[in-house]
Amino acid sequence: MKVKITNTSHNSLPEYSTAFSSGMDLKANLSSPVIIKPLERALISTGLYIALPEGYEAQIRPRSGLAVKKGITVLNTPGTIDSDYRGEICVILINLSNQDFIVNNGDRVCQMVISSYVKVEWEQAENLKESERGTGGFGHTGI
Repeated sequence: MKVKITNTSHNSLPEYSTAFSSGMDLKANLSSPVIIKPLERALISTGLYIALPEGYEAQIRPRSGLAVKKGITVLNTPGTIDSDYRGEICVILINLSNQDFIVNNGDRVCQMVISSYVKVEWEQAENLKESERGTGGFGHTGI
């Protein structure tokens, strides 16, 4: 699938790292470094703008390496970019560690996955068909 993209940064376009990767790393587009203090959040620009076809969304997800090594994650995971959004892709990072984290221009800050979705039409019902699971929710399997 071809997707139109505008790149106002000096970074390369997002690309898949391996043949079977589902996500593409996005890079920070900054004029100066951003320091994210412990338990603080920051909006990080990417300089990217996309036009997805109807029926698709982009999901912004954390990079596992940043999460496990530095305690940095995407606050509204997954962030959703709708197919009719034409603004800049920005990423809300949060620092869950106990040390300052510095984001520099060109740093890989998140990954983006393009996914299809289905629109639903609600059908009012007085009762729902029973299932084997029933109303079992959080922790119902004992794990």
